[in-house]
Amino acid sequence: MHPAAQDSDAAQQPALRRALRFRDLTLFYIVSGLSVRWVATAAAAGPSTLLVWLFALCGFFLPLAVSVLELSSRYPDEGGLYVWTREAFGDFPAFLTAWTYWMSNLPYFPAVLYFGAGSVLFAFGSHGQALAADSRFYLLFALAWLVIITVTNIVGINAGKWLNNVSSLGSLLPISLLIVLATVSAARHGSATHFTGRELIPHLDLKNAIFWSTIFFAFGGCEAGSFMGEEIENPRRTIPRALLAGGAIFTMAYIAGTAALLVALPSNAVHGVDGFMRGMTTLCMRLHLAWLAAPIALLIGLNAVGGAAAYLSSTSRLPFVAGIDRYLPRAFGHVHPRFRTPWIAIGCYGLAGMVMAVLGQAGTTVHGAYDVLVSMSILSYFLPYLVLFAAMIRLQSRPSGPEAIRVWGGQHVAIALASIGFLSTALTIVLSVIPGEDETHPTLAVVKVVASTLVLVGAGVVVFVIAERRKKRADLKIPPA
Repeated sequence: MHPAAQDSDAAQQPALRRALRFRDLTLFYIVSGLSVRWVATAAAAGPSTLLVWLFALCGFFLPLAVSVLELSSRYPDEGGLYVWTREAFGDFPAFLTAWTYWMSNLPYFPAVLYFGAGSVLFAFGSHGQALAADSRFYLLFALAWLVIITVTNIVGINAGKWLNNVSSLGSLLPISLLIVLATVSAARHGSATHFTGRELIPHLDLKNAIFWSTIFFAFGGCEAGSFMGEEIENPRRTIPRALLAGGAIFTMAYIAGTAALLVALPSNAVHGVDGFMRGMTTLCMRLHLAWLAAPIALLIGLNAVGGAAAYLSSTSRLPFVAGIDRYLPRAFGHVHPRFRTPWIAIGCYGLAGMVMAVLGQAGTTVHGAYDVLVSMSILSYFLPYLVLFAAMIRLQSRPSGPEAIRVWGGQHVAIALASIGFLSTALTIVLSVIPGEDETHPTLAVVKVVASTLVLVGAGVVVFVIAERRKKRADLKIPPA
C-alpha cells in the first residue's frame, strides 16, 4: 500500500479502545482454554489420561505459551498470529494462516453451543429432556446466543469483556464443585475408579495415540488473546501475567477435574456429550444434594456460551487486520466511530457462525454441506499452530527491542521448545487424518478430509490473489507523495 494512502486511511479511523486489563485477560484465557467437555473426554479414556495431561502440558502448552509470550511482546499489535506470520514469512503466508484459523473456528460455534443447549436441558428435568431430540431447540439456542455475542462485542470491548468474564464462571464453578464433591464422596463412599500404578500407565497403540493427540489441543487457544493486542492495556506486561495465571488455573482444573470425574464414575460410564453432567448428577445424588444439579447444568451451558464468545470476539480481529491490509474488502478494517470496535469484521464473523448453525440443521442436503465444512476444519485447525511455531523459530535470528520478553535460556532454548511444539502439531495432523476403527470406508474418509482441506486453503489462495491484483491496480492510481 502506498504510504500516503496508508497514512490517510489511518487518520480517518478512530482508535480502538484499550479496555482489557489483567483480570479481564486472565478470565479470557480461562473461558477460552477451559472446557468441561475436555474433562469428560479425558475421563472416558480412564486413569492413564492423567499422565497424558502432563505430556500435553510439556509437549504443547509450554511451547505454545512460551512462543506467545515472546511473539506478543515483540509485536503487540492487533492481529497477533497474523502479524507474527507476516513478520516472519510475508503477506501471503500471513493471510493463509489467518484464513485457515478463522475458517476452522466457524463450525466450532454451533458445535459448542449445541453442547451447551444439551447441558441446559438437565436443569429442567423431564420437561427439558422432552426437547433433547428437538433440533429446533438447539438451532434457536445457538442462533440466539450468536446474536447476543455478536451485538455485545459490536457495542464495545467493555460489554464484550463482561460477557467473557461472567461466562468464565461456567467453567470455574462446575469443575471446582466437581472436585469438592468428589473429594467428599471418596472419603465417605470410596472411588468408582481404582487408581493403580498399572492403570495410570498409558498403553501405546495407534488408537490411544490418536486420542492423545486430541488431548494435546485442549490446551489450544492461549494465542487468541493476542489477537486483540491494541485493545489490551500495556499488552507487553498484561499478556504474560494473564497467560501464566490463566494457564496455571486451567491446567490444574483439567487434571484435578479428570480425576474427580473418575471418582464419581468408572471410565466406561463417562461417554457422550452429557458425560460431565452424568458424573455431577451421580455425585449430587450420592451426597443427597440433588438440588445442586440444576444450577450446575445452567453453569455448563454458560461455559459453552463463553467458549463461543471468546473465540468469536478474538478471531474476528483477524479479518479486521486483513481488511486494513486490503486482502479483504476495506470495510472489514473499519472501526465504529462511537463504539470503537471493528464492527463490520465482528458482524460478518458472527453472521458466518449463524450460517454454520443453519447448515447443521437445515435438511439432509445442507447437513451434508455442514459435514464437509467440519471435515475442512479437522486439519485447518492445526495448520496455524505449525506456522506459529515456525515463526517463533524464524524470528529468533532477528534482534528484538529491550521491551521484548525473551525465553529464559536464550535462543537455543526458544528454538528447542518451538521445535517440540512444531513436532507435536505435525504428529497430530498425521494422526487426525487416520480414520477411526468404526469407519466403514477408511480410504474415502482420508480423501474427504484431505480434499476438503485443500479446497479451504485453495479458496484462501484465490481470495489473496484477487486482492493482491486489486491492490496493485489501486496503487498505480495513487500519485507519488
